Amino acid sequence: MPAALSEIDIRLLVALQEDSRLTVQELADRVGTSPSSCWRRLKSLEETGVIRRYTALVDPKAASVGECVFAHVTLDRHSAETAAIFIDAVRKRPEVLECYAVSGDADYLLRVAVRAIADYNRFLEEFVFQLPFQVRIRSNFALKEIKFETALPLGSGA
Repeated sequence: MPAALSEIDIRLLVALQEDSRLTVQELADRVGTSPSSCWRRLKSLEETGVIRRYTALVDPKAASVGECVFAHVTLDRHSAETAAIFIDAVRKRPEVLECYAVSGDADYLLRVAVRAIADYNRFLEEFVFQLPFQVRIRSNFALKEIKFETALPLGSGA
């Protein structure tokens, strides 16, 4: 488990969440530290897993992958083996952007990105319905994106 984040670490993370392409010099200027200290802190945040990776956010509509589906999946058999098979299979599917084990009526919540509804139907037929056990699935199509953020609320208002 990483040590508690310092105020400078938090400012670094906030700046990186706004723009991960900032240079070490630009980051150091923003957080008020030297470039060498900034670089050491970044390396430490990466090595401890606080920073998972750096990425670009692609607009789904502009990339023609504009359908977002939330799939609530319930496994009919509950065992460690069944869960492991499901989790391994889900991790291999590129259209599954997120998967959470959840409480409530379903066992898992998936966020699936596809080009069109027909692609989601194909995802169900070629993947979900081919699993070696029965699943129940309830799908909700996003009608409109109201808010989408990737930055964690790390500032003092969190």
